Amino acid sequence: MVALSDVETPTPSTIPPFQTTFAVHLSCEDCIKDVSSSLFKLSGIKSVNADLQSQLVAVEGTAAPSAVVAAIQSTGRDAILRGSGAPNSAAVCILETHSTSVKDPVRGLVRIVQVAPTLSIFDVGIRGVSPGTYFATIRESGDISAGPESTGKVWEAVQEAKGLRTPSRGILGTLEVGKDGVGSVFLDKPVRVWELVGRSIVVSKQRGQFDQEDPDTLVGVIARSAGVWENDKTVCSCTGKTVWEERKEQVDRGML
Repeated sequence: MVALSDVETPTPSTIPPFQTTFAVHLSCEDCIKDVSSSLFKLSGIKSVNADLQSQLVAVEGTAAPSAVVAAIQSTGRDAILRGSGAPNSAAVCILETHSTSVKDPVRGLVRIVQVAPTLSIFDVGIRGVSPGTYFATIRESGDISAGPESTGKVWEAVQEAKGLRTPSRGILGTLEVGKDGVGSVFLDKPVRVWELVGRSIVVSKQRGQFDQEDPDTLVGVIARSAGVWENDKTVCSCTGKTVWEERKEQVDRGML
């Protein structure tokens, strides 16, 4: 059995290039040059294409989506991920604590993109938690009604125990959280997005029995997300809010 600490973080050379699109406030060609210059400082960026009219930036490469957002934000502009990968190849998981002592439960986000027929990358980010080592796992069930306890066992753990598959693909890996309460990691697994949708992810310092009241134990359901160019929404038909108004609300809630 492979321990979580033995799982390596992928390097750009081990991941096929994939495309992501971001909404970015762009007012002139200098804005595009500024954003492009910042992005090309990241390892693994192959191309950057920006469009003033649509206010979209398309990035191709192997850099984590969260790293792309951070690079754009370093120019003084915000960025909203609008799509990743090909159609039906992206998913997202909002991580929340079920502790009743926490006012706002949202504490993290996992972005998932299938970049090859049997390979998906996981961009995991959490914030507002205590420092230390956290273990990320995919669970058999998407039932989070009782927090992590209702999510079942680690996905494929039973098969692994019977010697049918080694190691379990449900073991994602670890991430380190610093004194600022923020941690992130970029991982890959030989899985397809359709195998994950409807399951859940648990990120916790605990590896066995979970305490639902632990504010540092996070759980979320994996849901399908838009692929590149699948989401051109600028105003939500449900709330009437722009994507930037929604973005502010998400940031205020602790979303990465």
